[in-house]
Amino acid sequence: MIAAELQSVHIHVGATTRVSGILSCPPRSKACYVLAHGAGAGMLHPFMVRLAEDLAALRIATLRYQFPYMEKGGRRPDPPAVCHATVRAAVAAAHELVPELPLFAGGKSFGGRMTSQAQAANPLPHVRGLIFLGFPLHPPKEPSDTRGEHLAKVHIPMLFLQGARDEFAQRAWLDPLITRLGNLATLSVLPDADHSFHVRARSTFTDGQIQADLLNVLAGWVETVTSA
Repeated sequence: MIAAELQSVHIHVGATTRVSGILSCPPRSKACYVLAHGAGAGMLHPFMVRLAEDLAALRIATLRYQFPYMEKGGRRPDPPAVCHATVRAAVAAAHELVPELPLFAGGKSFGGRMTSQAQAANPLPHVRGLIFLGFPLHPPKEPSDTRGEHLAKVHIPMLFLQGARDEFAQRAWLDPLITRLGNLATLSVLPDADHSFHVRARSTFTDGQIQADLLNVLAGWVETVTSA
């Protein structure tokens, strides 16, 4: 197991706003993933912690960070403009901390969507690609693709890691969106996994297998993008 050095960082979003972050940087890192959390759980959620540890074993550094509302212990997400500013500040911090590494950005569910919106509005400096861990295309039982319309304005590679049972992204709506995005979009569907990448109790797969597949696809895609 490769041990990563963990560094607590403070990310300045604006004159009066500062959020916490954690840089995990293993020896001889190949890239850094600027990783935003989902709407209901922050950067210390077990999923986020384990992902950072597992990526470190693959020599991929991560910078996890909080959105301001989560930093304050709130439950209601910040307005999009605040989230976009936080994404930009985190990306800038990552480049300052590890300027030698190619950067990727994205995150779990809400965090990935806020990152893509920021990229669509104005490209994030130094970011080579976006990685979505369960892109929330629509609310459960309200299928639509309107939350993905901004992705047409993203002009860097995108990786969508989605559970086959993800209620936030029905395949009938997700697949046509991926097709429209063309060669910039790569979709990897993880069998029997839900939005949190858990499988059913009687599944022929295990959560461990899903996690391993997710990591292998992510690492391979990063390698492909950085070597292009």
